[in-house]
Amino acid sequence: MAQDSADQSSGEDSDGGDRLPISRRSVMQTAAVTGTAAAFGGIAGADRRQAQPFELGGRTQGWEGRAPDAITDETNPTLELETGQTYVVIWENLDGAPHDFTILDADGNELQGTETMNNEGETRRLEFEATEEMAEYYCSVHPGSMRGDIQLAGQDGGDGAGQGQQLIPTGPTVGLATVAEGLTSPVGFEVAPEDQDRRFIVDQTGQIYVHGPNGLQDQPFMDISDRIVELGVEEAGGFDERGLLGLAFHPDFSNNRRFFVRYSAPRGSVTPATFDHTFVLAEFQASEDLSTGNPDSERRLLQIPQPQFNHNAGPIAFGPDGFLYVTVGDGGGADDNGMGHTVDWYAGTTGGNGQNTVHTLLGGILRIDVDNQELGNPYAIPDDNPFAGTVQEDGGEEGEDGGGGDGGDGDRAPKQPVEVEGLAEYYAWGMRNPWGMSFTDDGQLLAADVGQNLLEEINHVQMGGNYGWNVKEGTHCFSTEDPSQPPMNCPSSTAGYVRGGEELTDPVIEYPHQYGGETIGISIIAGHMYNGSVSVLQGSYVFGDWSTSFQEPGGSIFVSTPPEGWPDGGEVQQSLADQTDMDSDIFQEELWENVWGIEEVQVQGEGDLVGDDGQLNRFILAFGEDANGEVYVLTTQNNTPTGNTGAVHRIVSGGGGGGGGGGDGGGGGS
Repeated sequence: MAQDSADQSSGEDSDGGDRLPISRRSVMQTAAVTGTAAAFGGIAGADRRQAQPFELGGRTQGWEGRAPDAITDETNPTLELETGQTYVVIWENLDGAPHDFTILDADGNELQGTETMNNEGETRRLEFEATEEMAEYYCSVHPGSMRGDIQLAGQDGGDGAGQGQQLIPTGPTVGLATVAEGLTSPVGFEVAPEDQDRRFIVDQTGQIYVHGPNGLQDQPFMDISDRIVELGVEEAGGFDERGLLGLAFHPDFSNNRRFFVRYSAPRGSVTPATFDHTFVLAEFQASEDLSTGNPDSERRLLQIPQPQFNHNAGPIAFGPDGFLYVTVGDGGGADDNGMGHTVDWYAGTTGGNGQNTVHTLLGGILRIDVDNQELGNPYAIPDDNPFAGTVQEDGGEEGEDGGGGDGGDGDRAPKQPVEVEGLAEYYAWGMRNPWGMSFTDDGQLLAADVGQNLLEEINHVQMGGNYGWNVKEGTHCFSTEDPSQPPMNCPSSTAGYVRGGEELTDPVIEYPHQYGGETIGISIIAGHMYNGSVSVLQGSYVFGDWSTSFQEPGGSIFVSTPPEGWPDGGEVQQSLADQTDMDSDIFQEELWENVWGIEEVQVQGEGDLVGDDGQLNRFILAFGEDANGEVYVLTTQNNTPTGNTGAVHRIVSGGGGGGGGGGDGGGGGS
């Protein structure tokens, strides 16, 4: 899912090795210790000549306060310091994920910190003197979830987001009308090409529900929860990106009753024992009256071994050309590196499923013809796919080094083209975790790609496009050695011997996780070009971000207007670069000159849906569009696929929040 982002994706991952200190960092003291301090007294009454201690536990969901008593059991506690006083922070890795502890100034510059460690139970120690520029602390590997304030004596406390400049200005105000609730983790919203007033809601736990004129039906349209891998990753605190992730109805559904789903199945014969699960794309058939889906009608079209639990992507959609488009993540983990990740053409980074189109189907968007079969596969390849070609007898590579494409009846890999450039299913590549895509009225494809440490992006996806991962993260260069510090230089195209030296295409929309101390978001959610009834959104692309925090719900809705004449031409009139007025030593703001400007939508709603500050008190999982062009926001209050707080809200004019109307209502759910 997005949360890998929203993977735990909150820009969540890094490789297993220690992160090298970056040039801005001045580490005063860092050393591994074998245990934690035995006792911690109160800060105020301690001897000022001795280093005053703080003890923290580091886990992906957030820093855990341990000592002194004032911060015990607090998540991302505020550290109260006095300028000129010496302090020591001793922290323990609690979950075996890569973490470091870094102190920042108000502009987000790193002042001091420890090296990265990724062994559970290991500890690090940082001794430092408090200075007036210290503003907050974070883990650079998980900057969205592991972040807290530093309060200096005589200053007001912060809010965990720093005191920096606002990069994204305030945009239009809309309302949210809740039309369905009682779900667990709604990740998809589709309408079928039929004459019925129905909307289909996909719940990550394995159910597809129908929302009709009288609200959400009690019984699901189809339930395949028994075919999905057991959800809830213990090491991630129950967070999970696997499940039932995509739904698409055949363009002739009303006659042929065919629909397609994308879900995460347990390992089978096609998946190595060391891998996590199997990506399944399957076809089902509805009943004669189209009222229910038949689980027994399953026909698996494509299976891909998935090495990790995250970066699954998932959404699928039929394009205006009648072919099925399938999003596929890079295999998970961090950096597009490690077990299940191939090598690619670029020596500047390690790993590279996103750039290797020959040995794996991980890391891009696929396009297949589900109305025909060829080469022993239960689908055909469109003639104009970039790598459509002749047959390779050995079926391509798969397994721990490639995560290659498997399909057919699930017992063997499909035959693949012999073209050295890539596998025939590919439509576009160079992606990390494309969470969501949609077609505009004129057939343009816009897709999100969830970033790692620094940036989130929306791409205008075109056939044969390479969108840069893991050579680049968005418009910026990427380093597997130090993911939080983008290199100044990297290639703008592949090597000449790789698919003819193709261009690495930059996104049309991009924003950083943090800017000037402000938390903007941590896991992008694709949306739709708006065609509904809210006039202030007309002609704009509506999308969002999962949350500003991993542990607390705080989703954001954004709007961006393409340049006049897009996609055929026209210059960007308002770019993200125009919204900056301060230098950054992390981001090259000139790279944002062709990135569309963004505004944050202000939200109104009833109950606890929206806070007094206009912040949405929900995690955003997905956006959907109905037959009338109205856009819906799919949310939950939990960062795990549990409970019944999942809900669907229609975007309405400002002041129009509340509980439905027009036959919409709650009920049902799982």
